[in-house]
Amino acid sequence: MAEEKLLVRALKGQQTERVPFWFMRQAGRFLPEYREVRAGTKGFLDLCFSPEKAAEVTLQPLRRFGMDAAILFSDILVVPYALGVDVRFAEGEGPIVEVTDTAERIEALQYGRAALAPIFETVRRVKAQLPDGAALIGFAGAPWTVACYMLQGKGGKEFARAREFAYREPELMQQLIDQLSEATIDYLRQQIEAGAEAIQLFDSWAGLLVPEQFDRWVTAPAVRIFSALKQSHPAIPLIGFAKGAGLNLPGYAKQSGADAIGIDQHTPMAWAMAQVAETQAVQGNLDPLLLASSKAGALAQAEAILKSFGTRPAVFNVGHGFVPHTPIENVAAVAELVKGWRR
Repeated sequence: MAEEKLLVRALKGQQTERVPFWFMRQAGRFLPEYREVRAGTKGFLDLCFSPEKAAEVTLQPLRRFGMDAAILFSDILVVPYALGVDVRFAEGEGPIVEVTDTAERIEALQYGRAALAPIFETVRRVKAQLPDGAALIGFAGAPWTVACYMLQGKGGKEFARAREFAYREPELMQQLIDQLSEATIDYLRQQIEAGAEAIQLFDSWAGLLVPEQFDRWVTAPAVRIFSALKQSHPAIPLIGFAKGAGLNLPGYAKQSGADAIGIDQHTPMAWAMAQVAETQAVQGNLDPLLLASSKAGALAQAEAILKSFGTRPAVFNVGHGFVPHTPIENVAAVAELVKGWRR
């Protein structure tokens, strides 16, 4: 039997001879080859739903930098799209999402797996073209983060409308979270069936919530989703990434059922490792703004993170997504450092 891939072994809590790595938003606007493909599409969702093109941009960063994993090129808002919500992307504005904040609209949500068939085809195409030793990570947005866009109608930084809705209409909020959780479970199962070898659940706006809301809208849905995936696909490692969790991180790590915990750039790695079970891998947490601003600074911070891991299971990554103006040479330098690092 072939040995499991380096990233998969690390995510399952095994010590590895070197620290595997990948980068959030590693495919995208900072790469000229991505911009070339993007220019040939009608819009962002068209790219997400074009398997040949989506597979190509998924694989582009591996060719350049030799990461240990590709992450599926898609978007977290394809789940509401599959639920019948109008989702579009305006050039220069980001996502525009049909507001879903009434009992009638929430009750009318109907998940249609067929709408996501092109994404599963992308997974199959990427899996067939992966370089030796590289793994494929599937993903979805966590219910709270996806709900933010559905309740706000667009992107933002505070999502006050979504947070107020959760306070004012907790029963409707629960109904929406439940709908999203069930759709997400099926969506991720289909990614695994198509070839994904690990899964990450992105909760990018988890840090907006007070502790009581964090438990209900972040941790509880993660428990539900991860438990279902473990039941159907117990061999697939699961990464929980609740950005901005802060002091909620220990509870999330303990309760969620994730095999690995993503650590953002605002959380000290040494503190985070002390909160996470030794059987859980940690993943992170180079500051993406530092990576975009200073090659020397990024290399110094990357080395410090690698040293901090010691011998525990770990995956090197940025603390959140790349910013568009990240210099390619900075990413290449950090990639070479990580590939050459030995414990």
